[in-house]
Amino acid sequence: MNTYKDKIFGFYAKQKRMPNYQEIMDLVGFKSKNAVYKLINKLIDEGVVTKDSKGKLAPTRMMDEIPLLGLVEAGIPTFAEEGMLDTLSLDNYLVKHRDSTYLLEVKGDSMIDEGIKEGDLVIVERRGDAKEGDIVIAEVDGGWTMKYYRKKGNQVYLMPANRNYKPIYPEYDLKIAAIVKGVIRKY
Repeated sequence: MNTYKDKIFGFYAKQKRMPNYQEIMDLVGFKSKNAVYKLINKLIDEGVVTKDSKGKLAPTRMMDEIPLLGLVEAGIPTFAEEGMLDTLSLDNYLVKHRDSTYLLEVKGDSMIDEGIKEGDLVIVERRGDAKEGDIVIAEVDGGWTMKYYRKKGNQVYLMPANRNYKPIYPEYDLKIAAIVKGVIRKY
């Protein structure tokens, strides 16, 4: 059974979607869809997969979770015991509103002092209701940028996180398209 799960999860990891019945037949070498149906029911009983409203397979939280082992000191080294505290789904941790969330690749260094570097991915939520201090994706005077959203009295402006850049005061128009919710960096 674990081999079957591994093949299905491997497909999911590679394709970013669950396989359909025919694909599962091909993956695990079954000769009938009835055998696939029985396998899927076992996986559902185990809580590994579920079916969505259209009857298609969907991963459960358990499938996407990564062990959370503890804390690591980023200051003075201390002794720590490793022990699994919990599991964590990165998707659930980083994405609150799936329908309005997307990724953007960062170009430039105007947010470097916030720790956002060129090549990073930012997780953004499509919203126009920015608060003071939010990092926003904004259209300002026809161009797009990522900066801090700031207000001084009635004046709204965008502030970089790099001393080499000046604040941006819109001449004509400022539209907030999204709020930055997280940063992903791969080493």
